[in-house]
Amino acid sequence: MPMDWGSFIPLWFLRRSRNLKVTIITPSREIPLNQNVLFGRLVADLVERDRSKRYVFIASADQAHAHKKSGPYGFNRAAALYDKIVLNAIRMNNLSPLLRLRQNFVENAKPDSLWQIAILAGILDRVKMQGELLSYQVPTYYGMICAGFERE
Repeated sequence: MPMDWGSFIPLWFLRRSRNLKVTIITPSREIPLNQNVLFGRLVADLVERDRSKRYVFIASADQAHAHKKSGPYGFNRAAALYDKIVLNAIRMNNLSPLLRLRQNFVENAKPDSLWQIAILAGILDRVKMQGELLSYQVPTYYGMICAGFERE
């Protein structure tokens, strides 16, 4: 399966790391969010079994894609609201409100990130971490958030 920007960009930042083993997970929109959360819990459980190694989980995806009328998906007010909800969830260190968003709302906002966030939410259920919002931009028709989560 060809890699997309969501894989290439994070890997570019890791390019100088030696002896790095990478597994790319591409969650499907066809899989219910709660299944992605369960998968995240499984990943965390497996990682927690081997505390002798360092693991990094990168959830890479754009936020809402309907910020501008001139964009390929047009404009929808849901885009700004979706991004705001994600920002607040990161600030509050609680991703669970994102798992309760209505399907119609998500379809209108057109995010790429919700399924990766669901996996991250599952990991956070098992590994207590503190989130930190690093930046938020809307460079064109889509939103971009950069956040970090570190073990407490």
